[in-house]
Amino acid sequence: MLTHLASISARRARFVLGLSLLCAIAGCAKDVPDATPDTQTAIDAGPELLAPADTSSASEDTLVDDGPRPAPYATDTTGHGLAGGCFAIDAAAPGKSTGRLLVASTDGARFAFTGTTLDTAARLTLEPTDLGTFLLRDAEGRFLAANKDGALERLAALESDVTRNEDGYVSPAVWALSPASAGRFGLRNVATGAWLGTTGTVTDTASAAAIAFYPTTGCVPFPELALNATGSIVKTTFPDGDLFGFVDAHEHLFTNLAFGAGGVFHGAPFHPLGVEHALGSCEPFHGKDGRRDLVGYFMGGGAFDPATAAAALLSGDTGAFNHHTDGYPDFVHWPGTTARATHQGLYHRWLERAWMGGLRLLVQHATTNEVLCQMSTGLGLQKPRLSCNEMVAVDRILDATRALERYIDAHAGGPGKGWFRIVTTPAEARKIIQQGKLAVVLGIETSTLFDCYVTERPGFPKCTSELVKAKLDTYRERGVRAIFPVHKFDNGFSAGDGHRGFIEIGNVANTGYYGNFTNVACPVQPDGYDHGAVTFGGLNQPRATFDGPPPLDASTFPKSPVEFLAPLLSKLTEPKLEGDYCQQTGLTPLGETLMHEMMLRGLIIEIDHMPRRSRVRAYELLHAANYPAAGTHQGDNDGDLYSLGGISNTNLPRCQRPDQLNVGHDFAARIARIKDHGGYPAQGVALDNNGFAPQAGPRFGKNAGCTAPQTKPIAYPFTSFAGDVTFSSPVSGKRTFDFNTEGMAHVGLLPELIQDARAMGMTDAELEPFVRSAEGYIRMWERAESRAKALK
Repeated sequence: MLTHLASISARRARFVLGLSLLCAIAGCAKDVPDATPDTQTAIDAGPELLAPADTSSASEDTLVDDGPRPAPYATDTTGHGLAGGCFAIDAAAPGKSTGRLLVASTDGARFAFTGTTLDTAARLTLEPTDLGTFLLRDAEGRFLAANKDGALERLAALESDVTRNEDGYVSPAVWALSPASAGRFGLRNVATGAWLGTTGTVTDTASAAAIAFYPTTGCVPFPELALNATGSIVKTTFPDGDLFGFVDAHEHLFTNLAFGAGGVFHGAPFHPLGVEHALGSCEPFHGKDGRRDLVGYFMGGGAFDPATAAAALLSGDTGAFNHHTDGYPDFVHWPGTTARATHQGLYHRWLERAWMGGLRLLVQHATTNEVLCQMSTGLGLQKPRLSCNEMVAVDRILDATRALERYIDAHAGGPGKGWFRIVTTPAEARKIIQQGKLAVVLGIETSTLFDCYVTERPGFPKCTSELVKAKLDTYRERGVRAIFPVHKFDNGFSAGDGHRGFIEIGNVANTGYYGNFTNVACPVQPDGYDHGAVTFGGLNQPRATFDGPPPLDASTFPKSPVEFLAPLLSKLTEPKLEGDYCQQTGLTPLGETLMHEMMLRGLIIEIDHMPRRSRVRAYELLHAANYPAAGTHQGDNDGDLYSLGGISNTNLPRCQRPDQLNVGHDFAARIARIKDHGGYPAQGVALDNNGFAPQAGPRFGKNAGCTAPQTKPIAYPFTSFAGDVTFSSPVSGKRTFDFNTEGMAHVGLLPELIQDARAMGMTDAELEPFVRSAEGYIRMWERAESRAKALK
C-alpha cells in the first residue's frame, strides 16, 4: 500500500511539476526569460609577421612553370577585405614562377598544394566566422580542414558545438589569418593551433606557408538567408534634428544560451559556421515530431488538458505529433513567434531586415531562469551544456552579443563597419543612429541578479552593499546599461514580481520559502503582475521575516524535482485564495541600495517586474532623486513615469473595428498621456522576442485574431516608412512567410507590422511618434546620466 501510494504521489508530483514547468514557462509567457550554442570567441592571430616558407627543398620537378600569375590580393594587410571573396590560393614562395595551388585530391577526400595552373585550382569562398577567422569552402561545398595529424581534409559537412551539443567545440575548418610579406598571409588552424604549410599543417611558424590569394571566379555563394529588401538607409533625422527611427526596448537575442543551453530553446541569432548551424533541425533536442519539446507544447496556445499534460511529463513526450522539426532551409513549422515560443525569432538577417525598416535602437537583455533549467534537466528533457546558474548564462550572453557584433563587422569588411553597434552612452547611440546604423544597448533581466539570493547558499554568500557596488561596476565596465532589479522570483533585493499560477511553485523551488502574499493594506498600483487571487492557496504561508531561515530545503530540487515536490502535493491541491492579494514584502534595504547605486552610475532602471510594494517604494525613490526609469512591459503608473522623464512601450493596432474610425486610437491615447505629463511624445515597442512572448498575430486566415471583417491586406512590394528601402515578399530558405495570414513570425516582419498599420488607416503623421521613439529612449538615457552627475 505504501509503495502504491508513493508511486501515485510521484506521478502526481510529476504532473504538478509539469504544470510548474508550464509557468516557470507558461505563466511567464510574456516575460519569463530569456552555443549557440556557444559562439566561438575571436581568435587573436598574433602580431607576428610570417616569413615566407622556404620551398626550395620541395620537389618541384613535376610542377610546370605556368608563367606569370595574376597579382594576389593585397588591398589591406589585415585580410578583412577577403570576406566573401572568391579565390584560388597559392603556397609557392614569392618570386617563384612555379605555382603551388591548392587543389582537390583525385578521390575528393583531401586538399593538397599540387596545382600548377589556375584553371585546376580549387575555387574557394572565404566566409568569415569572426574578425580575422574564416572558412574556406570550395565550389562543391567542401571545406578546407586540418586533422590532428597535420593532413588537409576536404570535409563535406562540419560538426559544431550545436551538432555535438558540446560546449567549446571548435571546428577544424576554421582558419585564423595573419599578415606575412606584402600580399601574403599565414593561415593558422584554430582547432589544432598548427599553421598551413606546403604539405599539410606545421607546428612551427618558420615552416608556415605564405599564402597568396588570387581573385578568381567560379565560386558558389555561402548559404545564407535572403533579406528581401533593397535600398540604403538615407533618413536618419527629422528636420528638427531629432533622430529618425523606432526603438525595440526589450529583446532577448541569445535565449539559446539560457536554461543551461541544452536545447530547451532552439536556434541562435548567428553561428560562426553559418545558418545551417544557427537554425538547423531541432530534432536532436526536441525529438522526432517535436515530441520532447514540452516547453513549446505547453506554450502552444491550444486547450490545456490536465490528463494529457500529466502523461507528457511522466514520459517526457507529448505522445503525439507536436511540430515539424525541420530548420534551414525548409522551416516547415518554425519560426513562428506568434505561437512557437521555443524557437529563434531574432536571426541576424531577420534583425537586419527590421533595421532596414526603421529599427534604430535595440535593448538586448541577457536572460535565463535557474528553476526552468533545473526542472528541464531533472526531468531529462535536456543535457545542459552550461551551469543552471543565472549569472553564468548572463556572462555568456553578453560575450555572445559582442561576438555577433564582430561577426557582422567581419562580413561588412572589418571592425566598426557593420550595421550592428553596441553602445554604452547616449551620445554614442546618437552618433550611431545618425550614421544610419542600429544602436544596441546591453541589459540584464533575470531573477537572481548578481547571485543575490534571499539567503546565503553554498558558494554564494549573502550579498552586501559592497558586493552590489562591485558587481554594478563590473557589469557597467562590461557595457551593461539597463537592469531589472527583480524578475519572477524573490531575491535579495525584493520579493518576486507576484506573477500568479505556477510561478508560485517555481518560487518555492527557487527559495525554499512558501508564498508570501497578503490581502492586508495592498497598495493601489495600476501596473504589473501582483494582483488578484493566489492560485495555490495551500502554498501561501506569509512570513514575518523576509530573509529568515527557509522552511524547505530547496537544494534538493535540482537533483530530483519530483521528490522535492511530492511532499507538497496536499498543499498544491488546496483551493485558491480569492480576492486581491499582493506580495507582503517590497524592496529590501539592499534593494534600495541597488536602486541608489544604479542612479549614481546613470544606469537605466527597469521597473516593470517589481511587485506592488516594491514599485510604490521605487517611485518614491525615483521622485526623490528626480530620476527616470523604463517600463518596457507597458507600465507607466498612470502616466507618472513620463513626469520623471521615463519611457514605456505600447503596441501598434492589429485589427480594424467598425466602432472605431481611427484604428490608431489606443496609440494616440498613449501619446496624449505622455504629453499631458510633460514627456517626449514618442512610443516604441518592446517585443520580448525569445522571452516566451507571443508576437502580433494575423488579421486574415484561419488564425486571425480579429472579430470584425478585415480589409486591405499587405501587398508587395512596399516601401519603408522612410521611403528609402523597398520590401518584397519575405522568404527564408524555401519558405515564404505571409504576414497577412501568419502574423509576425519573426522580427524581420517588423516592416510589415508598420505597413499593416498604414494599410488599416493610420496616417504617417499619426505614426510619427512611433518613429521618433529611438529619440525618446535616448532622451530618457541622457536624463539618467545627467541626474547621476547631479546626485554624486
